[in-house]
Amino acid sequence: MSPSFRKTRIFVLVALIGACAGPDVDRAPTRPPDVSSVPDAVPRAEPRSASGNPPFYEVNGRRYHVMDSSHGYRKRGVASWYGEKFHGRRTSSGETYDMYLMTAAHKTLPLPAYARVTNLGNGRSVIVKINDRGPFVDNRIIDLSYAAANRLDMIRAGTAMVEVEVLDPSTPPRAARAQEVTPQAADGSMYIQAGAFRSKQNAESLARRVRAQAREDTRVFIRHDSVDGEPIYRVRIGPVAGVDQFDRLVEQMARIGISDAYLALD
Repeated sequence: MSPSFRKTRIFVLVALIGACAGPDVDRAPTRPPDVSSVPDAVPRAEPRSASGNPPFYEVNGRRYHVMDSSHGYRKRGVASWYGEKFHGRRTSSGETYDMYLMTAAHKTLPLPAYARVTNLGNGRSVIVKINDRGPFVDNRIIDLSYAAANRLDMIRAGTAMVEVEVLDPSTPPRAARAQEVTPQAADGSMYIQAGAFRSKQNAESLARRVRAQAREDTRVFIRHDSVDGEPIYRVRIGPVAGVDQFDRLVEQMARIGISDAYLALD
């Protein structure tokens, strides 16, 4: 394959990526149907889609590397949703976006993938098929279809703190359905992790930097754990009450050079 052909091929792939890459202007349907009975997506083994899976692509000057595998992916963060503006358009995988189905967009998971998405604020969950790219907005980890967002009760707020867990297609659909979980926003168990270290001194140094940047009412602490018999010191911030506080704290961390702060899993 010649270099020029390779470049053209990557450009075409990138051009097909991201129904969510346009301006952040969207809306719910004017007369929405009842989507409460829309079934969850059913995980099944599928080959990678022919489009939407280049080694990397760029949007708004930022490069994203598509993951080799979705196995074991589990992450917490902020979900958004997209609706009428993109309804009927082609997704990155080549499928047509239908806002009344249980689908979602993700920046780096291979397409397609199936995931359980749980709203940490109310314990509701859905299973979606990830067949699109996005959302290309800071601090957002997944963009849900209108139907999925409606089921999670996040349409009015627009965003929600969620957990995204990729499902193994070999798991029977009945077993894959999520259990009701305790809303974690309510019990104050959500924290931002700014860093993790084997050295206690390094953790204390980062904690001092974070405290100097954070507001006086923001709690910064070091959690001591053990991994494979070795101590690890995690610098934590919180608890985090919701999306607005999460965004504010992540922005504060970015100002002192911490670009990989994330919502802690425990």
